[in-house]
Amino acid sequence: MPEPILLFLSPAAAVFLLLFYINLRVASPVLAIPIRWLRWILFALFAAQANAQLGWIDRPFWTVAAAVFLLWFLLESGFNWLKVSAISLSPMPLFPRYVVNTGGDEWPTQPRLLKVRDWLRDNRFTPVQALKAELGGGVWLRTSVYQSHDDTLRLHVLFVPQENGALTVCFSLATQTAAGRRHVTDNLYIPFGGFYPESWHVERHPWCRRLAKLVARHLARVRQTGETARAWTIQPIDDINQQQQQMEIINTQLGYLLPHAEREEYGKITPEGRFRIWKEAWLLDYFGLAGRYQ
Repeated sequence: MPEPILLFLSPAAAVFLLLFYINLRVASPVLAIPIRWLRWILFALFAAQANAQLGWIDRPFWTVAAAVFLLWFLLESGFNWLKVSAISLSPMPLFPRYVVNTGGDEWPTQPRLLKVRDWLRDNRFTPVQALKAELGGGVWLRTSVYQSHDDTLRLHVLFVPQENGALTVCFSLATQTAAGRRHVTDNLYIPFGGFYPESWHVERHPWCRRLAKLVARHLARVRQTGETARAWTIQPIDDINQQQQQMEIINTQLGYLLPHAEREEYGKITPEGRFRIWKEAWLLDYFGLAGRYQ
């Protein structure tokens, strides 16, 4: 085994464990990217080291490491494809229906999330409505909706639950214009792979976790269009449920979703749709790149 690799493995493994422990608490999609790369690289190097010591395969160290690196890609690709297929066959709705959250748990009390609420208050955003949608198995996606002081900018603060119980906070900003267009800027990191209505102009920035920066980018986008922003008058719950219904219709018409009559036998998502989700999941997981929705 090359001497530089021996010097690299122990510190890299320590960094991996430290980042993994931190991310159990903060659930950062950005921090998860180097964690995945380190896991992938360390798995290949440790496997090559074990082979060098035990002599399983009579091949050079780097040849074994490259082969294991490729094997990890194939295994994870297959696992991700199975996950997408499971989602397609599961009763979990792709476009869930929202209800008003009256449970008083609309905003978590974690300090890092309370700072977000303080920023909203300081920048004259006012709460409009608290919503939630069941994702399945008693897991709820909670959303707090805010509007700017002139009611032209609507902000959805989404609290995405993780398997370990942590919460990832995401933001989705929307402005509708007098021309009938909807401009959306968000930092969602969940693969979509589908289609938006033609009047929607969506820009996704998974790397941007700071709300102030995301708001600035959204306002700059709207200004560049030269269109007049229109105040929001429809209630958030009515708007979001209408849009969810419209999205399901459009994605069925465009071949991302199967017709309802075929879903019980074949699942909700077409093979082309599954491939789009699988590809976007890879880009998001390892590069933080979302699909283009313009």
